[in-house]
Amino acid sequence: MVMQRVVKPKTQKGRRFLENRDGKITENTKSSMFIKGGNTSITVSQILKELYMLKKPHAVMYKRKNILRPFEDETPLEFFSKKSDASLFMFGCHSKKRPDNLVLGRLFDFHVLDMIELGVDKFTPMAEIEGPKCSHGTKPCLIFTGELFEQDKEHKRLKNLFIDFFRGPSVKNIRLAGVEHVISVTAIKDKILLRNYKIMLKKSGSRTPRIELAEMGPSLDLVMRRTKIASDDLYKQALKVPREAKPRKKKNISQDAFGSKLGRIHMTKQDLGKLQTRKMKGLKKRQSTDSAQTTGTTDDAETPSSPKKIKQT
Repeated sequence: MVMQRVVKPKTQKGRRFLENRDGKITENTKSSMFIKGGNTSITVSQILKELYMLKKPHAVMYKRKNILRPFEDETPLEFFSKKSDASLFMFGCHSKKRPDNLVLGRLFDFHVLDMIELGVDKFTPMAEIEGPKCSHGTKPCLIFTGELFEQDKEHKRLKNLFIDFFRGPSVKNIRLAGVEHVISVTAIKDKILLRNYKIMLKKSGSRTPRIELAEMGPSLDLVMRRTKIASDDLYKQALKVPREAKPRKKKNISQDAFGSKLGRIHMTKQDLGKLQTRKMKGLKKRQSTDSAQTTGTTDDAETPSSPKKIKQT
């Protein structure tokens, strides 16, 4: 039996480092690793560099070459994940059997969860596309087009992996001028088209600006090769949310189909006889029938009035 040694921090910096690595109710923004294989082409190196620029500052770039085979041995990836505290990775390599190869994947609890191998058919870098570029660190808008993302299981998992990879930090409020970057992923037959656009806000003559998209690169045409997808049980365990992070359900508050908030109020029984209404002559309370009858009998008992005297001229 191997006993694991408990590491105790000796400095305040070491204590903060270990606290940052501990499990949290709300996890930090996921970081990505960009790793070069033992043999890479110029195309693969340029792709890793440009995607790393789009992912900054939540990304780590390994500049040295590492002889890895992710589908055969996952141990080096798990070691790099613990070292850099990153749960997403992109591995690039090149061989005669699989030219211009990219492996996109993620880890759960420092163990590989999903991996999808993509081949690059066509690549256009940013430098070859003229036009404005978005600033670094902006949160992108993601657009997925194609029936395969809704029908095929592997394409569904690839869509989820792309969302996890490019989504960036979670925010509550968004400024319109800060939305600058659009990532479009299209599935057509056997190809996956990845495009990057810059959002241009133009004058429209009204308060709402007119939006135009200008391609800024990089542009990729990908082909799906090998896949390694986690089982449903492991995938469900990875998606588990702690009880403290779940929003508490408020009593007597619900929402309708249009998203309007509805509330139910419990009150005691009201006496409608004491309800204050608008003061109008027609709404005034009349005398009861008993009082009317008594007044009627007294009027009958009275002697008739004497006739009026005629004035003599």
